[in-house]
Amino acid sequence: MKTVLTQSKRIVVKVGSSLVTNSGEGLDTRAIGNWAQQISTLRAQGCEVVLVSSGAIAEGMQRLGWKTRPSAVHELQAAAAVGQMGLVQVYESCFSQHGLRAAQVLLTHADLADRERYLNARSTLRTLLTLGVIPIINENDTVVTDEIKFGDNDTLGALVANLIEADALVILTDQIGLFTADPRKDAGASLISEAQAGDAKLELMAGGAGSSIGRGGMITKVLAAKRAARSGAHTVIASGHERDVLPRLLQGESIGTLLVAPALSLDARKQWIADHLQVSGKVTLDAGAVRVLKHDGKSLLPIGVTQVSGEFQRGAVVAVLDTEGRDIARGLINYSAAEARRIAGKASGEIESILGYVDESELIHRDNLVLL
Repeated sequence: MKTVLTQSKRIVVKVGSSLVTNSGEGLDTRAIGNWAQQISTLRAQGCEVVLVSSGAIAEGMQRLGWKTRPSAVHELQAAAAVGQMGLVQVYESCFSQHGLRAAQVLLTHADLADRERYLNARSTLRTLLTLGVIPIINENDTVVTDEIKFGDNDTLGALVANLIEADALVILTDQIGLFTADPRKDAGASLISEAQAGDAKLELMAGGAGSSIGRGGMITKVLAAKRAARSGAHTVIASGHERDVLPRLLQGESIGTLLVAPALSLDARKQWIADHLQVSGKVTLDAGAVRVLKHDGKSLLPIGVTQVSGEFQRGAVVAVLDTEGRDIARGLINYSAAEARRIAGKASGEIESILGYVDESELIHRDNLVLL
């Protein structure tokens, strides 16, 4: 655990409903203040932190006087709307005590499935991190339907880890980690201190949902670790009640369960781009651009493009062709087909004058490009 987490510079921390609301009794201001203090310590050490927090529905239930989680979607949406107000107020207050600014970001799984919205969300989160702001992310439960019934913020935490290419995902829960069996039912169950994310045996060991307040359980955490590992993020499942759990983890202390990603972040991401996304169009390069991509590991700039084929939107996967029409790379493109045609062969400094705006100076960033 020491080698893996001490090198983490960007982490996603997910805290569950039972921790945030003290098992449904209302927002636990003291606990939230404690995490704010720990995150401020990590920020002082140069670590970027994104917080994924459950608790809006649970807080709304408490404010509305509901003892059990309703099944009607409109009631869940109403509870989320009521609870989100209190949740954000407490986080803002606690972080401000440490001189930190916070930002609310509400997402749905659909936002991260759509490539254009995915890129927009990524750009926003990266900008917030650059500004030193702590993004606090929750699922937009006021508008989603199936996600409320079957979703969980463990999965959302993994999706965010993929989104920002985090080094680690820390899932804080009311359990001390993953056991070989449910310790509430099996006295012989033992804590798993380290394993490989994606190991099928872990899913067999994980139990069902842990409480009536949240929707997750160990199985959602194991599956979240498996998802996060696809982009190279390691996952830790640990108790949110553990003293100074976040600084201690990043100092290399063994706490909870570490699920190690089997590949480095960049390799995993490029494999995902190359093997699991459908090509929507093609861009053909001149000889100079081909040389730069193959030998220098640079991003693809508009000036090196001679032709754009197909119709696609920003964020689509396109094939990159050499002068002979050979497929030499795949990548996520930063502009639509119509925009790419207008800026093809032009210098990056001309993008704004041609399109009226500039989002990225690269047509395809090198982090989103894989050579074949």
